[in-house]
Amino acid sequence: MDLNYQIVRSPRRKKLTISVERDRSIIVHAPASATDEAICRLVESKRQWLYDKVNHPQKYQDRPHAPGKEVVNGESVPYLGQDYPIEIGETQSGGVELSRRFLIPPALQAKRREVLKQWYIDRARQTVIPRVTRHVTELGVIYSAAKIVNNRYCWDFCTVKDNVNFNWRLIKAPMFVIDYVIVHELAHLMGANHTPRFWNIVRAKAPAADNAKMWLKEHGQILEEEV
Repeated sequence: MDLNYQIVRSPRRKKLTISVERDRSIIVHAPASATDEAICRLVESKRQWLYDKVNHPQKYQDRPHAPGKEVVNGESVPYLGQDYPIEIGETQSGGVELSRRFLIPPALQAKRREVLKQWYIDRARQTVIPRVTRHVTELGVIYSAAKIVNNRYCWDFCTVKDNVNFNWRLIKAPMFVIDYVIVHELAHLMGANHTPRFWNIVRAKAPAADNAKMWLKEHGQILEEEV
């Protein structure tokens, strides 16, 4: 299969990464100094992984992108699979707090969308990365690093050096979905394609895999929202 891809270069980028967007387009994010040969080698090394991603029937449905929530009193936003109402009010910390609701101080109201997004990113780092470490130990795989990244359409993706990157928006999903996405990506370090052995590994370490796939099919668009 021919792989058509777009190269996006940036002088600030230090590593080559690949992402597959919801419209099935392949984007190679590259440092300004990366050669075409290095990019080609990366794409070829991930050919089967890319083929599986591009042909995934569940992930790439044709549907409009949701614009996101209005961060105002009375609106609700998700966290770990539950919806919590937003309220503008003072907090002890002076920052965003969550108990039975998301409380955003009036002083931050002008940039409430940005501070709520940062709250999500911080919680994703605190929650997802330790679970990656746990699943790595259980699976016995070797990886370079795990990071939380900002990518609207991909929940996870790999890099040429076997880094595993996870979208901060995953923190909106239930924990069984987060575990499924983590195990699914780590299992790719053991084999690029979705063989019966691959799915046996995923289901053994993420018993709710089938339910997680269904949840993502039904609710994935919620995760794509900016907040």
